[in-house]
Amino acid sequence: MERHTIEPRPGWQQTVEAQGLIYPLTRYPDDSLRPYWDESAYYSFTLPEVEALEEVVEELHGMCLAAAEHIVARDRFADLGITDPRLAALVAESWRRRTELPSLYGRFDLHYDGTGPAKMLEYNADTPTSLVEAASPQWFWMEERFPGADQWNSLHERLVAAWKRQAPLLPPGAPVHFAHSAGDELGEDLMTVAYLEETAQQAGLATVAIPVEEIGWDRLSGRFVDQRLRFVRACFKLYPWEWLATDDFGPHVLDTLDNGGGTGSTLWIEPAWKMLLSNKALLAVLWELYPGHPNLLPAYLDGPRELAHTRGYAAKPLLGREGAGVTLHQPGDEPVLRGPDDPCCYQELAPLPDFDGNRVVLGAWVVEDEAAGLGIRESAGPVTDEYARFLPHVIR
Repeated sequence: MERHTIEPRPGWQQTVEAQGLIYPLTRYPDDSLRPYWDESAYYSFTLPEVEALEEVVEELHGMCLAAAEHIVARDRFADLGITDPRLAALVAESWRRRTELPSLYGRFDLHYDGTGPAKMLEYNADTPTSLVEAASPQWFWMEERFPGADQWNSLHERLVAAWKRQAPLLPPGAPVHFAHSAGDELGEDLMTVAYLEETAQQAGLATVAIPVEEIGWDRLSGRFVDQRLRFVRACFKLYPWEWLATDDFGPHVLDTLDNGGGTGSTLWIEPAWKMLLSNKALLAVLWELYPGHPNLLPAYLDGPRELAHTRGYAAKPLLGREGAGVTLHQPGDEPVLRGPDDPCCYQELAPLPDFDGNRVVLGAWVVEDEAAGLGIRESAGPVTDEYARFLPHVIR
């Protein structure tokens, strides 16, 4: 794994915007605009590195599924902050009927610098973003800058194939609605959903785009409807389950949840069981089940334990995106325990690899149960946050 500097293409911003990346710049606190899509540098990997990472990702995915089974079988929903018995029961049912429920993708965030085993930082298997840039613009960048090279990137083909395979699980004769939040100022959620809708269309599915806020509730029929009063029978939502289940319409979501087998009226994608994999408590459960695994970092729910005195630790809220609420604690710091109103997971501190002053994290994608591609984000600080940059890569 190496980082290389390179001259950006003339007109790069217009090029990536035309490829669906309408948010190529990030606005900083000083009101300046700087590249989010950053092609002034790129990373290269050897084929053996990529093949090894693919094996790690698929092994980790299998371990996460085993951890989900453990959580359901041992009724450990409270460890995930799921304290509503009804919601826990529906998530458990969703897990048990998972083969009947469409489920597309997820993204592992990995600590890796090419010199040792990759370490799992977390798994976003419910609402992962940075998909558009990983699937499309970086592939076209490679074809233009390095014709004949290769890339760890079969995202588009695998997503289309996944829709085709899972089409029989969808309600017959009903379009798939694709929903994002209208409060997405950058357009990232909008374009992620639009891209996934495109993959569904290429798989031959009928689709309807809709902001989450415009999904209505028909009191007479007891069903969700779109702007044209059509029933929402199947809906891909880039809207976290913890919001969907607890906002004003949460009771209706639970009342009408289609958990497979033709029950209920709305089939949500990703399904409810993905709540088990997108919660940081998963990290602690994994360490319990696979202590000492080379691709895991020690993690606990009751406090940092020995980490406070050895390697230090990161305190991560059980739910959150883009590093929000994460605090880093060095060895010897006075342990800071969060209360029950702010539950978190305490994971061993693993400073992000530093390439010429750039802190890097690998986003390794899973489609269905297979490793499918790589996206790389860099940040100047120790936490990958909303100011991170996306850099392309090649296999040399």
